Amino acid sequence: MPTPSATPSGSTPNTPGTPGSSAPDARTRTRTRRSGPIRHHRRGLAALTALATLTVGCSALRAQDPDPARASAPAAPPAAGTPAVQAAQGQAAPAQGAQLAQAQAAQAAQAALAAMPAARPQAAAGQELNGRLAAAEQQAGMQQVLAAARRWGLAALPLRPPAPPAVKPELADGPGVKRLPGLPPVVYRVPTSDKVVFLTVDDGAEKDPQFAAMAAELGVPMSAFLSDYLARSDYGYFRGLQAHGVTLNNHTLTHPDLRRLGPDALQHEICDQQDHLQQESGSRPHLFRPPYGEYTEAALRTAASCGVTAFPLWNEEAFPDHLEWRYADQEFHPGDIVLTHFRAPSGDWKGTMPDMLRRVVDAATAQGFAIARLEDYL
Repeated sequence: MPTPSATPSGSTPNTPGTPGSSAPDARTRTRTRRSGPIRHHRRGLAALTALATLTVGCSALRAQDPDPARASAPAAPPAAGTPAVQAAQGQAAPAQGAQLAQAQAAQAAQAALAAMPAARPQAAAGQELNGRLAAAEQQAGMQQVLAAARRWGLAALPLRPPAPPAVKPELADGPGVKRLPGLPPVVYRVPTSDKVVFLTVDDGAEKDPQFAAMAAELGVPMSAFLSDYLARSDYGYFRGLQAHGVTLNNHTLTHPDLRRLGPDALQHEICDQQDHLQQESGSRPHLFRPPYGEYTEAALRTAASCGVTAFPLWNEEAFPDHLEWRYADQEFHPGDIVLTHFRAPSGDWKGTMPDMLRRVVDAATAQGFAIARLEDYL
């Protein structure tokens, strides 16, 4: 950076006056008096510039120094009596002041650098900030779920499911899975060791806004299996569930017993409902639940022809006031599928949809199970 020039020491400014006269006139005295402060101001600017230059130079030298020990600490200032200081002291008077000023500026720069705290790498600082933000968001989310759990009367905070498996379980014929070659598997229990169960809700008759709000606030995953004749009065309700992660799956048009249908009727009940759900929800289902849990090989083949990849059935059934168990131990097992229905209070449905959801969540939590999303495993 250019620096202000100073009048050389010992030079005399050109002033008007009588040639050979030793006494300056009034204008000369005025200019001489004014030149003193100007010269000191220029020298101050030069010293500041030298300090900045030395500071940058010291930083650059440390950056280039191959010795890590030297690069990490400022160099010590020259001690009194060293050849460098002696040489500076032995210079002529005009140069002596400049060199001493430079030495003092270097010492000041080195002292300033030594006092500066070590800077953390930008990436490490960014990672720490991101970690703190993530922890804060997680804490805020947990507080929201805890508040929702209290508001909806849960006995304990629901357990969070593990991350979805990177590879979905193989659905080979065996315990919990029935499979015929080339046809969609029929699944009662998903083959997994994760302590998860899956909540599935059928039909679509009752469209309870409190149930939708409770499921959304608690973040409970579930899968809906819709029959068109019951759901068609308000598909908007189910699209609202879908917006909170609920998948809309196929449960036929009119809920018939598939064992009594011929090929054309099977095509109509299964594949036409596939088309309806794609139109209403924007996605084509790949899961199909046969009404009453009854199916035939022809039904499996028809469903496969229009995009179905699995028939999930169930192990337990949930009601507002109790659970019905398939197993004698009356406990959940990893991968169990729980059936319930979109229903209003009635003679055999003693409670509300929120009552049913509360019962399922509390039972799963008490046994150490989380509720997971069925489509993440099938």
